[in-house]
Amino acid sequence: MILKAEQWKDYSCLDAGNGEKLEQWKGVILRRPDPQAIWPMYENKDWKKADAIYHRSNKGGGKWEYKKHLPESWTINYKNLTFKVSPTGFKHTGIFPEQAVNWDWMHDLISSHKDEDIRVLNLFGYTGCATMACSEAGAAEVVHVDASKGMVQWAKENRDLSNLQQNKIRFIVDDCLKFVEREKRRGHTYHGILMDPPSYGRGPNGEMWKFEKEIVGLIKACLEILDDNALFFLINSYTTGFSSMVLEDLMKTMILPTHPEGTISCGEVAIPLQNRDLLLPCGIYGRWERK
Repeated sequence: MILKAEQWKDYSCLDAGNGEKLEQWKGVILRRPDPQAIWPMYENKDWKKADAIYHRSNKGGGKWEYKKHLPESWTINYKNLTFKVSPTGFKHTGIFPEQAVNWDWMHDLISSHKDEDIRVLNLFGYTGCATMACSEAGAAEVVHVDASKGMVQWAKENRDLSNLQQNKIRFIVDDCLKFVEREKRRGHTYHGILMDPPSYGRGPNGEMWKFEKEIVGLIKACLEILDDNALFFLINSYTTGFSSMVLEDLMKTMILPTHPEGTISCGEVAIPLQNRDLLLPCGIYGRWERK
């Protein structure tokens, strides 16, 4: 199944092609690379409206070319949430807008089970958009884990922007697998677990992460702390060559044996293009949900 992020009001993807995408972030138009957009670009006036363009470097990374002065950061809204947007040196902006489909899914699940004390664990939590969606929905506690101190600080800013300071949100700078293993030793469990692991990465102490090698071990460890009365388990992936069918097989063979009371759905997430009848593919998802 393809899930389309089409509930945005402050964000839109205007067009894509030739390995680039053109996005509008609350009035600011950014042009940046996207390896999935390999189809031909149709030149139109919108591409010339970009306020900033990200250029890749042959040596890795890249830099922004600003066509006009932009603030270092600004905010956009998604329903009841407010997030900080800031163009980074690695082309990212602090938000993966396609993930709004998963924020909505988790928000609906949690808000419909407000009679339960739902504890949620967000691994590789990045700037915390999913964390805030779960907390705003009524989760009793959300634990946000990321190896980057800077990203955790950004997540705290998003908490404050969304006026969730009074909610129980714990921010942890740590290697995700090591944190999960410690939670098992402590006897802590979670009713919802979500993860958005990178293809490659390093922990705060240089721990090496490679998706294909580590994902099975991480899922296995997470199942040790998934509550008997769990509500959901979500896995996102942007790893090239790793299909949603493989993710579905992983979840069927690993999650269903211990939690047969749930159902599994997998597929792709995508963003509609405003100027063309096309969808920009943005990774895959796998969901386990209590029946």
